[in-house]
Amino acid sequence: MTDNVENLILEMLRRIDKRLDNIEGDVSELKTRATAVDEHIGGMFITLSGVNTRLDRLDERMKRVERRLELSEAR
Repeated sequence: MTDNVENLILEMLRRIDKRLDNIEGDVSELKTRATAVDEHIGGMFITLSGVNTRLDRLDERMKRVERRLELSEAR
């Protein structure tokens, strides 16, 4: 009887160990993917910043053109 209980416990521990190995692999993959997402979002912020800078410059140029052509209200 004692051997059966020990074998049952060992079998359960093996199953638990196998499942933990699977979970460990999944967590590792999720960490890698989360890092990639973070890097992608960081790149998007840099790109957005560049677009905003270009829009600001275009806005200034447009204001100068309007002033030269006397299309804007006097300020």
